[in-house]
Amino acid sequence: MADPKRELEPRFDAALRAAFGDELAGTDPVLRRSDRADYQADVAMGLAKRLGKPPRVIAQAIVDALDMKGICEKVEVAGPGFVNLTLAPDWLAREAKKLAEDPRGGVALASRPETVVIDYSAPNVAKEMHVGHVRSTVIGDALARVLEAVGHRVIRQNHLGDWGTPFGMLIEHLLDVGAEAAEAANVSDLDAFYRAARAKFDADPAFAERSRQRVVLLQGGDEKTLALWRQLVDTSKRYFGAVYAKLGVTLKDADICGESHYNPLLAGVVSELEAKGLAKESDGAICVFPAGFTNKEGEPLPLIVRKQDGGYGYATTDLAAIRERTQTLKATRILYCVGAPQQQHFAMVFAAAKDAGWLAEPARAEHVAFGSILGPDKKMFKTREGGTVKLSALLDEAIERAGAAVKEKNPELDDATRASVARQIGIGAIKYADLSSDRIKDYIFDWDRMLAFDGNTAAYLQYAHARIRSIFRKADPADAAAAATSAIVLREPAERALALELLGLESAVASVAETLQPHRLCTFLFAVATRFSTFFEQCPVLKADDEATRRSRLALSELTAKTLAKALDLLGIEAPERM
Repeated sequence: MADPKRELEPRFDAALRAAFGDELAGTDPVLRRSDRADYQADVAMGLAKRLGKPPRVIAQAIVDALDMKGICEKVEVAGPGFVNLTLAPDWLAREAKKLAEDPRGGVALASRPETVVIDYSAPNVAKEMHVGHVRSTVIGDALARVLEAVGHRVIRQNHLGDWGTPFGMLIEHLLDVGAEAAEAANVSDLDAFYRAARAKFDADPAFAERSRQRVVLLQGGDEKTLALWRQLVDTSKRYFGAVYAKLGVTLKDADICGESHYNPLLAGVVSELEAKGLAKESDGAICVFPAGFTNKEGEPLPLIVRKQDGGYGYATTDLAAIRERTQTLKATRILYCVGAPQQQHFAMVFAAAKDAGWLAEPARAEHVAFGSILGPDKKMFKTREGGTVKLSALLDEAIERAGAAVKEKNPELDDATRASVARQIGIGAIKYADLSSDRIKDYIFDWDRMLAFDGNTAAYLQYAHARIRSIFRKADPADAAAAATSAIVLREPAERALALELLGLESAVASVAETLQPHRLCTFLFAVATRFSTFFEQCPVLKADDEATRRSRLALSELTAKTLAKALDLLGIEAPERM
């Protein structure tokens, strides 16, 4: 099947060269969807100054040279110099049928597959995941799914906070409470264990000193200390795995590559930076000074790679990770799904890695930044008591609220089906609310809006899919079976509009893979669901006038359901069969 733009653009290129010479080869025709036609090309407007001619004259010359035989039924100059194109229904119908038969569901493979490392989620050992982990986890997982779907080799990296000074106090607390600790550490409230250790550290100087000594033992490789550390890590990993399963993300234990993994590499990173003349002593610390970064006084801004006390921080660990990801994992694209406040940190780390030769072309690193989740008061999302919203509790509430909505909307569902649908809708609501807005922007967490069955929500899209499945349950079995091989015929405007929208999947997925903006796929999904709603209202399916029309509309409906399910799956959202 063909993305219409992919078919139209080469023909514009040929027309531009025929009309104005080879020097215009490769000029972007600036094609976009239009409410006046199927597509509008704005290229003539941009060429007016360069060619010294009025845009309408340029547009007419392009139209005169355009060969759109078999694709467009109408091509005309409009307004001050737009070229409007209306696609031929027969061409649209053929391409829709090709899409229905495509084993890849309309997702094209990238022309140059890469090895892509995605760093996302990154919770801390011995701490419960909270609402602040939602965006990194959901965005990172959607990008991993999309990039895999277009043929890239994706390596997930869950950069756990599993090393450092807090573990001295956690291990000492584990020793103090003895066997009870194992019980306490296995309950969902890991934060209680952490808070108890912190309170003891702050109140008891002797405990604090033991904790500091325990850090020395941990970093020195003391086997007893390492065994206790592993107990904390393993307990946390089981908890993280349960949350990921409930959230429906693809992270597994094998994807964990925490701070501890890089600890043995940090001294070597600093030594290599020093040997290359990039790191030097500053106020007792070893620092790198990437070009272009200054403080308020205009002085070079340091990136500390070894602290005054000989310890290492996030910058050193991140540099070690980049070196390993490019040199060992052979990544050519590294993505960091981390909040926007870390923008300067990553910019400096990337600059230092380039200076060190660890981030050389074609390898590049990208900070996939995102905004915050806000409450209805437009402040950071908190509990009513002002505390941190725990992720597990948030997911449970989403499922509970969705269950109530499903029961009200369809009380005939049995308990098992209702529970399954409630989970799909509740988890989908949280994911889609996050993914459907431009990720760099903050968004307001609003249960009523997120779980609404109308508007740009997961529930609306899921309902569209379930509605189509309902059509097939009611259809004559012979018609339902024939839909797979039936021709698609587009006579009504609503049929045509739906088919045109469906052909945009390839472009939407490719756009997400390139720009790392999942909301573009959400925009596509909402457009498809909206077009289907109009089609369903205006074009009777099961009560169509004749068998050929009925089967054609069933085929178009089936294609819509497959497309909705495919695109939702790329976002990590399930498509219920009934709601």
